[in-house]
Amino acid sequence: MQFVCRLGTPDGRIVEQRHQAADESVLRRELEQRGYHVFEMSRPGILSKLSFGHLKSGNRKVGNEAFLLFNQELAALLRAGLPLLQALDLMLERMENPSLRPILEDIRDRLKAGENMSDCFAAYGETFPRLYSSSLKAGERSGDMEGVIRRFIRYLQLVTSARKKVVSALVYPAVLVGLSFGMLALMGLFVVPKFSAFYEDMNAELPALTRATLGAATFFRSNWLLIFGALVIGIAVFRQWNRTEAGGIAFDRFRLSFPLIGTILHRFGLAEFSRSLATLLGGGIPLVSAMDIAVDGVGNAYMRQRLRPGIDLVRQGEPFYSALEKSEIFTHIAVDMVKVGEATGALDEMLTSVADFLDAQVETRSERLLALIEPILLVVMALIIALLLISIYLPMFSVITQIQ
Repeated sequence: MQFVCRLGTPDGRIVEQRHQAADESVLRRELEQRGYHVFEMSRPGILSKLSFGHLKSGNRKVGNEAFLLFNQELAALLRAGLPLLQALDLMLERMENPSLRPILEDIRDRLKAGENMSDCFAAYGETFPRLYSSSLKAGERSGDMEGVIRRFIRYLQLVTSARKKVVSALVYPAVLVGLSFGMLALMGLFVVPKFSAFYEDMNAELPALTRATLGAATFFRSNWLLIFGALVIGIAVFRQWNRTEAGGIAFDRFRLSFPLIGTILHRFGLAEFSRSLATLLGGGIPLVSAMDIAVDGVGNAYMRQRLRPGIDLVRQGEPFYSALEKSEIFTHIAVDMVKVGEATGALDEMLTSVADFLDAQVETRSERLLALIEPILLVVMALIIALLLISIYLPMFSVITQIQ
């Protein structure tokens, strides 16, 4: 669910933002943990659209590629010496993206009214990564907006590349499984029932394997609509449960425990956290604030739950590496690398190295998974189809043997 929030920031400003959450109490607790004071919170409707007119475009999703291209162009124009407003005007003259253009027009108008660029992007809530608005705030403080944007561009390129590698490693097995089950369904619906009628005419004694196959095919064909409806309802119930806080944490924990794939998802989540944190620290954001933002950037809900207590530990003066160690999800070598970086004062550089190391592990394990899963799936599906064919043709072999 989406909520329109009127918030007081830790530095004394009042902002209006949109956030996604399972319910109002969960969102209020999360915002208060981030240091915000919640003045007002409501579901978006007609009144909220009128009151927060500048947020109407915030519901639209902006793709990573379009957002990456926008930042690359903006960084190039800033490097050429153009003021921020003039750079945005120049980009809007050629902007054709229907999702991004109205947002940029609104941001340009608000910049002319005197608002900070970081606040303008933050007001769009989940439309843009929280990491981006925080990076812009660091650029406004340091005066190096172009450098901050280029650092974010590098972060976005690396994260996008890592996600594509993980997805590409899992696409082929998923397609192979889907096609195999589709073929089995077609055989069960159209091929096997014809053999069932044929064997009934023969009045032959069927083997147990054949009877089981024909019985399953007959049940599937007679009740396919009921089975399909139950499957749709089951998926809908699961998705609704997965949207709850407890459901999301439980399912993400199960995904991490899944053989082979769980290790890849675990390493990818750690790389996300490490790279986000390195980007924020490199932009001058304090460690506690950077951790708060980086934890929210982790896609796995269970990992977010394990990492969040570390924010309070660091706030209380405990070393950062110790907080990571107590989360029990960071690998020992990653904790040791962070410990060295914290001791030498190069934590952001060491976190980048940790992210690169974890990304390399994700790529290697993905390639191994793909190389391993292809032959396994082929063998398993071949055995299933062979068993199905044997069960169908076995009575025919028996009849032919009796005739001979």
